[in-house]
Amino acid sequence: MKLQQGQVWKQGDRYLRIVYLGRLEVEYKAVQNLATREGIRHHVSKKEFCRLLKNASLLTPAEIQTTRDQ
Repeated sequence: MKLQQGQVWKQGDRYLRIVYLGRLEVEYKAVQNLATREGIRHHVSKKEFCRLLKNASLLTPAEIQTTRDQ
């Protein structure tokens, strides 16, 4: 899977949204609820982010919309 800006990943009970994707760095936002979009922004290396995603699943646009509507 190729990382892209705007992707949303589900990891446990939180969601990780890629805000900025650079060549060697990733800025992402960790939120508990996609509807409110309130969360903490994190700035990590791409390698660290990929390690973080090992047990996460990528959400499709349809899944994102359903989660926001709930």
